[in-house]
Amino acid sequence: MIADAAIDGLRLLPTQHAVAVVLQRVQSLARARGLTVFAQIDFSGDAERSGLALRPTGLVILGNPKGGTPLIVARPTVAIDLPLKILAWQDAEGHTWVAYNEPEYVQARHRFPPELLKNIAALGALAEAAAAQDP
Repeated sequence: MIADAAIDGLRLLPTQHAVAVVLQRVQSLARARGLTVFAQIDFSGDAERSGLALRPTGLVILGNPKGGTPLIVARPTVAIDLPLKILAWQDAEGHTWVAYNEPEYVQARHRFPPELLKNIAALGALAEAAAAQDP
């Protein structure tokens, strides 16, 4: 992964943590902030169980129905991007990355009212906190 590789609407954050640590941090931070952790997907573990190789890669699916439901009411298509997700993976050079859909991208994609952007705006702070080096 090249640090400056841009993917429309996706925010990439480098981290010094291992993938498993990032995913655990995401879950802990999400719960502490009153969010629901719906699932964690272990892509690399699933690949291994299927006889395939994949560097550490995982995803946490999280959200809050009180935040997401008004977006779906306003624009039902936004449900394809909800609940929110945070992805962590290790690249070929051994660096770990964290990624999430930028809330502004989700709003532009589905054209829900801009005043509802606040309902999902905290995702970036959560991802940054999970990726951050401990003080």
